Amino acid sequence: MSEATPKVNRGPRLGLGGTRSSAPHWHLPHLHSPAVPPARRPSVTHSTPKEPEPEPMPLPHRGRGSRVAGSRVASTSLPRATAHSPRRAGRGTPSSSHAQRLTRRRHSSEQVPPPGPEPQADFRSGKWLQERAGGDARDSRQAARAGMGSRHRICSQEEVVIPCASDNDSGSVDLQLSNLEDIRKDPSSLELTDSDISDIAGLSRDSLTDSFRHLTQKGALSEAVVERLIRSIQEVFDGELQSELEKLAFLQSLSSLSRTLPYDETTDSFIHNHIADIVRILNMLVEEEPVHSLFSSVRQEVFVTIADLSYQDVHLLFGSEDRADLFSLITKSIITLPSVTTLIQLQEIMPSGSYNTECLYRQTFQAFSEMLQSLVVKDPHLENLDTIFKQMDPWLRSAKDHERERATASMAQVLKCLSGHLSLKLPLRFQRLGHLVALMALLCGDPVKQVAEEAAEGTHYLLRITLRLKYVSHEKKNHPSLRRAMKKCRELLELYSIKRFYSCPFKIAQVFEVFLNSSELCQFVMTTLDSLENLKHPCTQQSAGELLITLVKNAESRFEKVPEIMGVICARLSIISQPKVRRQIINTVSLFISRPKYTDTVISHLLCHPVPYDRHLAEVWRTLEVELPSTTWILWRLLRKLQKCHNAPTQEKMAYVAVAATDALYEVFVGNRLRAATFRLFPQLLMTLLIQIHHSIGLTMSDVAIPSGLYSEQEMSSEVTPLCFAIQATKTLLLRTLCWQEFNIMEKNKGWTLLEGKECHLQGVSLLANALLERNHLLAHKVMYLLVPLLNRGNDKHKLTSAGFFVELLQSPVARRLPSIYSVVRLKDWLHHGNSVFKFLALKGLRYLIKHQEMVGGAPRPLIQGRHQESVAVHLRPLM
Repeated sequence: MSEATPKVNRGPRLGLGGTRSSAPHWHLPHLHSPAVPPARRPSVTHSTPKEPEPEPMPLPHRGRGSRVAGSRVASTSLPRATAHSPRRAGRGTPSSSHAQRLTRRRHSSEQVPPPGPEPQADFRSGKWLQERAGGDARDSRQAARAGMGSRHRICSQEEVVIPCASDNDSGSVDLQLSNLEDIRKDPSSLELTDSDISDIAGLSRDSLTDSFRHLTQKGALSEAVVERLIRSIQEVFDGELQSELEKLAFLQSLSSLSRTLPYDETTDSFIHNHIADIVRILNMLVEEEPVHSLFSSVRQEVFVTIADLSYQDVHLLFGSEDRADLFSLITKSIITLPSVTTLIQLQEIMPSGSYNTECLYRQTFQAFSEMLQSLVVKDPHLENLDTIFKQMDPWLRSAKDHERERATASMAQVLKCLSGHLSLKLPLRFQRLGHLVALMALLCGDPVKQVAEEAAEGTHYLLRITLRLKYVSHEKKNHPSLRRAMKKCRELLELYSIKRFYSCPFKIAQVFEVFLNSSELCQFVMTTLDSLENLKHPCTQQSAGELLITLVKNAESRFEKVPEIMGVICARLSIISQPKVRRQIINTVSLFISRPKYTDTVISHLLCHPVPYDRHLAEVWRTLEVELPSTTWILWRLLRKLQKCHNAPTQEKMAYVAVAATDALYEVFVGNRLRAATFRLFPQLLMTLLIQIHHSIGLTMSDVAIPSGLYSEQEMSSEVTPLCFAIQATKTLLLRTLCWQEFNIMEKNKGWTLLEGKECHLQGVSLLANALLERNHLLAHKVMYLLVPLLNRGNDKHKLTSAGFFVELLQSPVARRLPSIYSVVRLKDWLHHGNSVFKFLALKGLRYLIKHQEMVGGAPRPLIQGRHQESVAVHLRPLM
């Protein structure tokens, strides 16, 4: 036996569970025969035309050789079979059941492409392999198709080759980005051509038409055979299937009939007129299969039959609710099977007698993977990919390791196949790119190594698809931006090897971010946030935190639906227990709030929560991490939310935003992360809070316009009032700005009690103003200059508080520098005010100004002239 047997290399297992063994390994022999999609010979009566005999099958051997093109090797970690294992099928295999022989006979005609060397990088194992190119270069699609349709029926317990589309790229990490011409200094002067993208991604755009025509015209069935097949299928429609043999025969007949679709109008009419019946029968066959065991090949044959029809553009899984239900059912039937270890244990308890469970599982999963690949071989609008992803999405998030591993392996193979057969056309139906990228990135950080490796490989091909997709869908005016994105992608890939994607998923966010639009960025963020609910695997939360902070840092201001993002973040904080992840999520909020574009949006959303804030939202306010230039902007925008409530016309009820903003200011002061901004805005903060105290006197939460549903799940405590929030915020402000002496004066003289009183509020304001003027005249002067333009703003409560503080500050010698229009003239106007309190404040202010004149010496000139001069003098005498 001089014929060389292709070498297979161990790769990640396909959801097989168990542990690795040091037993000797066996390699699957490859069957050779004419390529007919999906490459099988029908089982019919004596009049069936004789099919070509299969080529001699090479004997299995030990050692390593070359791989088959277009195939990827998926090894298992199950115990390996020895050479004399009685369950090993191949040459010398013991006789099997009639149904099993029928299954093998269906798949005995297989086409393995002629080998040809091509280097392939297997980043999962870290080893370089020599992978053979698929078939003749003039018909690479035929080789890829033949590889996808192969069925290895030799039951090996060591390794299984999962065929898929041949990839002509070198398998390198950078996707041949190094072949891109150097970007010139002026990218806008360059015209982006189609070859730029195809060369970068290593994607061929050959037509598939000739390949399919060549494949489907081989081994045409006679008219008599076609009629017999139709008749046998029709009998099943009118009756029912009992035994496994009948079920397999029906599926074989349907598959054989699909080969005649390209040239037989009778078959075409029959198939299309009975799609509903076919879907019904397939649905019944899958439902009859046991859910927690695998003892027959019916499930596998269903996958094969669907793939055969898909190659002929007859899709049984798309287009109607019944077909979608069938897709969901068959996906669930394979993904939810117990782990292989459990299946083997079941076989030991309940021996099936006909099948090796481990071998049957591998074949069934392989058939399922190939079925999915058949759906995307011709998918120019990516609508099939969209449907597949919707079906696989919940299983990619499964809490069960073996389910997640199977789904990830299947999705990786779909992406690999699609990347090798891309021929995109507008309009593109796949609108969930951001969701898919985020999910694959999260899986790259999966705690199960095999899942992470499969996801890393799938991400490699997803990047190729993304490059082509963005090129096809971009507008001409965006040529320069696309080139810049490609350049940035290349630079990142030079720094980070895709080999490390599975251990550092945040790098995926850096690479893909440049290609995602605002809607896709939002999908990415929302998917990442949803993964925070995965409490079983803490590392998933860690990956989510890293992905989120990395994406938001790099994408800057290209997000949509920021309120929705903030809503999910606030909802997820309560379930995140890891300090590092909590810090990353809160830093994400900090990044959003520090962007001027989103500051008001984020603040508005955070203010729409019940007060007092729970510990999670309080932590957000207290631990905001923003750069120094942004601190003043953020605090100012929060302060403005409160000031706008004071400037609005008097309402029957206080605005809820006023109470929420006051509580938010208190939490910010407690956290003291915006300390520099607090010092800078001290005058505005102090006066706004004093005015809020005046507005809150005597109010309860029932006097606040609370948004409906905000307190639906909890009852507001009677101790919580708008006034208590304003008082505690004012106290904290004084302490954080080092006004300790002023705070002590207020404490000793019951100043807080005075501020809370309806009749004595102005006395508390005067006490605080005098304390500030005595202990910190610099801050007092800043407040005085601030109050000059504020004295005539707002309602009476606003004006009274401002006036009371301003008049006390007139005791400062600095008051002499104020232009008379801001001092004397304003006091004169208050003398005519209808409120007697303003008249009292005016007289008090004039007294302070007269004292300043006396202190500088000389006869005081009259401050008030005219008919009011005598009246003012009479009122001032008691005050002098």
